[in-house]
Amino acid sequence: MRAPHFALLPFLAGLLLSPVASTLQAETPAPPTAVAAAGDLKDLPYRSGENLDDYQKSRCRLDLYLPPSAKNFPTLVWLHGGALTGGVKDDPTVVAVARHFAASGIAVAAVNYRLSPKAKFPAYLDDTAAAFAWVKNNIAAHGGNPGRVFLGGHSAGGYLALMIGMDSSYLKPYGMDIPAIAGLVPVAGQTLTHYSIREERGLPKDRIFADGASPLHHVRKDAPPMILLYAEKDMALRAQENELLAAALRQAGHTAFTIRMIPGHDHGSVGNDLAKPGDEGFEAILKFVQSVP
Repeated sequence: MRAPHFALLPFLAGLLLSPVASTLQAETPAPPTAVAAAGDLKDLPYRSGENLDDYQKSRCRLDLYLPPSAKNFPTLVWLHGGALTGGVKDDPTVVAVARHFAASGIAVAAVNYRLSPKAKFPAYLDDTAAAFAWVKNNIAAHGGNPGRVFLGGHSAGGYLALMIGMDSSYLKPYGMDIPAIAGLVPVAGQTLTHYSIREERGLPKDRIFADGASPLHHVRKDAPPMILLYAEKDMALRAQENELLAAALRQAGHTAFTIRMIPGHDHGSVGNDLAKPGDEGFEAILKFVQSVP
């Protein structure tokens, strides 16, 4: 395991002088759930076995949104935001984003995962790995290409995607390794130790560090191709954290990534507006997925 990238933290300290980093903001809570539409494959369990508790049985499920009349399509495993403490796959904004991608030829597996504080680190990371493995193993039965399964999400979902794409220990129990991921699509994800995990440990929410629960700790040259997106008016530190991750990737010799600031958006809209035709973030992700063989 690589040592923490504390050498880069002075770089972050300089970035913290930016006005964007003046205050911490809470991630937007999820709105009410959406009504299922005909053709969606809903509430598919990605965990099985007699040892599951009731919380795992209820939360460890995903929905599939498949491209109409398409075969051998890529798939994006998508994790909702909500600070690791809230959010649902049935959120109307998540559903709208998923259907937009599906209409453009990319299947989406929208995933529920266990939430803090009822579940503690690393439960939600293990759920993310389990959901990815389920999609990888089952998408061919629905017409998808198992060699082109991407992993992404908005906000807390972006954090989860980055962790699974950087730390190989989460996929290994499912018989997979990091090369199984075709690419990473984190949108406004946290790259330091997530602040909800700091709170689980009884630490101040605004304590800045990067330990084993941070993507920065696990930066590697052979990470999957990725596109890092954040908003021009993102929440405090989020732009700086993503730029710091980009700097760490460059230092490690990773070359198959791009980072992009989406103008005119805030932390919520940079994810939610992926559902809108012509959205810059959506077009960037679409181009990225199409470019990965």
